[in-house]
Amino acid sequence: MVPSMALPEAPQLRLDLPDPESDTLSTMEFLARLEEAWAVCDRFDLQTEIWRGRILRSVRDRERRGGEGRGTGFLQWLREREISKTRAYTLIQLAESADGLVGEGLLEEASVNNFSKRAFLETAQADPEVQLMISEAANEGQQITRKQVRRLTDEFTAATSPLLPEEIRQRTADNLLPPRAVAPLVRELAKLPEDQQDDLRRVLRDEPELERVKDVTLTARWLSKAAEAGLAVRAFQQGNLDLEKALQEAQRLDALGLLADAVGQAQALESAVLKLHTSWRRLGGLQERLWVESGSSTPHLRELLTVLQSLSGTTMRVSLGELAGGKRVRLQLVEESPDQLEPPPLQ
Repeated sequence: MVPSMALPEAPQLRLDLPDPESDTLSTMEFLARLEEAWAVCDRFDLQTEIWRGRILRSVRDRERRGGEGRGTGFLQWLREREISKTRAYTLIQLAESADGLVGEGLLEEASVNNFSKRAFLETAQADPEVQLMISEAANEGQQITRKQVRRLTDEFTAATSPLLPEEIRQRTADNLLPPRAVAPLVRELAKLPEDQQDDLRRVLRDEPELERVKDVTLTARWLSKAAEAGLAVRAFQQGNLDLEKALQEAQRLDALGLLADAVGQAQALESAVLKLHTSWRRLGGLQERLWVESGSSTPHLRELLTVLQSLSGTTMRVSLGELAGGKRVRLQLVEESPDQLEPPPLQ
């Protein structure tokens, strides 16, 4: 029999919330007081999450020490508390981030209370220089918000990123370009191959203005989206398609946005067809099993299965509904071997 343990008395979180029925409080003052209370909950939640992460890490490490290394005890512990494995490792990562910031001397233990949960997570993922600036502010008693962390991260990225031409970095340092517009440019450039980065940097050197920064950011986003989706489109694996040259030609026509949307739709369509095929095969198998089980004694079931033949046969008919005027789509599903598959003729 496991001896019962007396739990320590839990600290109580008490907040003085404004009376929603009060006529003496203005709406602005009422919302401001609620915002303060919410911030207190956010900081309290952060401390709870960090300690939960430390607890979970202790459970995991204790099992590793036993030599089994299979994780069954840890997983059982999670199941009993209805915690997913992903959630558990997110909490462990949060605890390790807290230990790292505090353990390395950047952040005082009590200063963790000055962060909202989101602000702390953003700080843990930021560059070391940003972590230092944020930690110094928190140690001085400042309340740290996610907005502050993002602003400092954007400023540091815009001032130091080697992906940017010197002209852009200098104009950002001189406050001629806002960091919040330059930081997204860095993130999009990082997704592109070197030659595409060079092309876009040349554009920025010639015209290091805000509107051009926004245009190049959008172009880089379209290029990366089209290239990423293009790798997933199976139709592009046929023949000797040169996707990079196709992107260059679309860029020359100022049609990158259209191409990115088209490739994205192609990817979505292929994914939908794969799901359709899986459901079609499964429905056919289930219908066949039910047909074997049914007979003359189950006329209504037989009628239902007959109706389902319009969806489970090689020719599928699906109503588009009243909004489409009662029209139906007719699809023919034919499974072919790879050597039989030929691209459809262009209309």
